[in-house]
This record gives sequence, structure tokens and C-alpha cells, in this order.
Amino acid sequence: MREHEKHSRARVISIARSWIGTPYHHQESVKGAGCDCLGLVRGVYRELYGFEAQKVPAYSRDWAEAGGVETLLKAGRAHLRETDRPRPGDILIFRFQKSALAKHAAIMVGERRMIHAIENAPVCEVHIGRWWWRHIAGCFQFPGCSD
Repeated sequence: MREHEKHSRARVISIARSWIGTPYHHQESVKGAGCDCLGLVRGVYRELYGFEAQKVPAYSRDWAEAGGVETLLKAGRAHLRETDRPRPGDILIFRFQKSALAKHAAIMVGERRMIHAIENAPVCEVHIGRWWWRHIAGCFQFPGCSD
């Protein structure tokens, strides 16, 4: 992993909030034009560090089921810092069902708030309710992120 300059959690949250309203577009990562949940995280990462963590191959909507591999968790462990206590500014990875592979990402922006991109809606800030908490599969911190 490359050394990264230090960034504050407040900066991560500010960048994530600047994506609010971006339309949902599968496989995209362009602020204001379109993104999916991975594209949102990629966009925040690019804005923080000036480059992509890794090249992302084309993927279908059923990529997790088709591949049978914990791709999001594996990528998180390769490029981010895994943590067991989610805090604002961290990336949350979710499973839609307890027995399913993880396939959704969001950025925590408050004690019970997150920003995410989900099909049929623009990027938005929402409450992290019980359903979301029960479906967290992993939590990651951006490299060099501090309070």
C-alpha cells in the first residue's frame, strides 16, 4: 500500500456530501453525472488521493452472486484499514441477506447517518436503521484518515 497524506474524517464527509444528488448509474463514478455505490466510494477516494486504488473491471448487477467471491471485502482489505468500530468518515460494506455475499457500500457521515447510491435513486444521505446495522459485513477507514 502506498503512503497517503493525512486526511480528516470531516474532509471525507464533506466530499461524500458533495456527491448528494448524483444520479444512480451502474458502473459509473462521475460526480453530478452518475455513480453506483462502488462508484461513490471510488470517487471519494480519488478526490482524497488523486488516483484510483485499483482498476475496476466491468461488472454485472449480479456480480457477487455470479463470482461467488467476497470481492468488496477483499478490495477493502487490500486498499483500506479494516476496523471493528464504525465511525463517521468510514466505509460500511453490507450484505443484503445474511447468507449472501457483501455487495453494497456506503460512507458513514454521522452517528446514525450514511451516504450511499442505490438503484432508482440519486446519491442520498439516510438514517442507518436497525436493518442496515444488522447487515454490516465490514467497516473500513480511508488510509491516513484521522480525527
